[in-house]
Amino acid sequence: MITLFTDGSSRGNPGPGGYGTILRYGPHEKELSQGFRRTTNNRMELLAVIVGLEAVTRPEIPILVVSDSKYVVDAVEKRWVFNWAQKPDFGKKANEDLWRRFLRVYKERKVSFKWIKGHAGHPENERCDVLAVQSALGKGLLVDEGYEALG
Repeated sequence: MITLFTDGSSRGNPGPGGYGTILRYGPHEKELSQGFRRTTNNRMELLAVIVGLEAVTRPEIPILVVSDSKYVVDAVEKRWVFNWAQKPDFGKKANEDLWRRFLRVYKERKVSFKWIKGHAGHPENERCDVLAVQSALGKGLLVDEGYEALG
């Protein structure tokens, strides 16, 4: 099993933001992170999961996503996002661009979720938080086109 640890951060909501992701498979580990000039915390929480899932090159291996985001975990585990996607007004849903991207990669993987309390001393969650915050405060921030396009 691949374990995917994730966290998102926004310095202001909206404000500069970033995500941090750790992929672990046996003895192998990879960290991913990126910062954006203007975004929201929920977008970064969701993008952390998406980028981690997209980085998995062997979709047949089960993936456990460990996240402190109730927004993301509940949307999937309680099946809200799948219901949203069936409705004609899905395009009006917050972060619809990222949810569509999530659904595309999710359906190609064997994914389960585990929610953990944030800032509670979980080593990988704390590391993801550091990556996310450093990215949000870093140089060369990208444009979160899905957010900034909304005005």
